[in-house]
Amino acid sequence: MKKFKILLLVVLTGCLLMVIFVIYVNVTITKAGNRYCYNSIDSIPHNHCAVVLGTSKYLANGSRNLYYTNRIKATVELYFRFKVDYIIVSGDNRNRNYNEPITMYNDLVAKGIPGRKIILDYAGFRTLDSVVRGKEVFGQDKFTIVSQSFHNQRAIYIARRKGIEAIAFNSEDVDGKIDFRVQLREAAARILVLYDMITEKQPHFLGEKVIIPDEDGPFSLPLDVKP
Repeated sequence: MKKFKILLLVVLTGCLLMVIFVIYVNVTITKAGNRYCYNSIDSIPHNHCAVVLGTSKYLANGSRNLYYTNRIKATVELYFRFKVDYIIVSGDNRNRNYNEPITMYNDLVAKGIPGRKIILDYAGFRTLDSVVRGKEVFGQDKFTIVSQSFHNQRAIYIARRKGIEAIAFNSEDVDGKIDFRVQLREAAARILVLYDMITEKQPHFLGEKVIIPDEDGPFSLPLDVKP
């Protein structure tokens, strides 16, 4: 009986320490991220480029993913309010039938943004990849990240730890709240961020540099793809 009580105490202590650790990581990333996140289009400063973080356009049940829809809406607002000059759409390109950058490109063009102002980043497999590639591949020391607030907080934390002067524009959350499953994934992702920073994790793929002109002009895509 005594051994059982000791074991129970050890388990409960371990669980408590884990909860404290998760809360600490969450609060640290939230506070660090919120310093550079903007909700108002009027107050956000101008940057040469925006980096739009990819997600699926549709959910598993076939319905529209409002996280995606709201990111597209926020990006269009940034561009037509002259808050960015170029847009890097960064996401997963896992196979021919799933291509986040191409999907974002097509929807942004359909909203009236010139295709020559949109750069496709096919290797944004993770948030860390999208953020670091913004500097290492696309040559931007500062840029505006576009996603929901909880995602932006994590992206900003990564960027600032990597020496990138990023800010973020918060697109609308879904129904003004974060889905419980999304919260769980985000909590796990924030723990992973800490591990990535400690181990100095690098993007899965870097590749050739892409020159984005300072003025309005042509640029070369890393892959010869016609959306």
